[in-house]
Amino acid sequence: MADGLWTLFDRGGSLLWVILALSCLLWTLILERLDFLRRLWPRLHCRILQNWRPPMKPAVAERKRQAVLLQAEVRLAAPLVLIDALTQALPLLGLLGTVTGMIKVFDVLTVFGTANARAMAAGISEALITTLAGLVTALSGLWLASYLRQRARAERDRLALELSGED
Repeated sequence: MADGLWTLFDRGGSLLWVILALSCLLWTLILERLDFLRRLWPRLHCRILQNWRPPMKPAVAERKRQAVLLQAEVRLAAPLVLIDALTQALPLLGLLGTVTGMIKVFDVLTVFGTANARAMAAGISEALITTLAGLVTALSGLWLASYLRQRARAERDRLALELSGED
């Protein structure tokens, strides 16, 4: 199994290692957000509600409410920007691997013509492996990134409703 992985990374070229590193970062951020929403946010949410003391004047109360909501939104959604950036960058890295693999194929064609099929196959292999890796990792994170955005928005809206006293 490990031999097959080394072979895959050898064939995929150096960009495959970059894709792996960014995929690990992506999944670390996703798992951190899931843990935050499951374990930490409910406690923070309760603490915000317990400390909420609206001022007597409605205009001041609304400004204070908006400030509290903005702070909560930052806590809920700040890492999502990096998650979104990674899900957009990973397919582009796969595409870059495609281009570099095809350049290797064209270099082989320039030097040997079509006589060296093994060298051409190495370039094509690199192109396809990096494309696949970039797309698969981005698609796997895309669904969860969308879920996390929706969940953060829902939690912020629920807090806004509770702070306004309309729940």
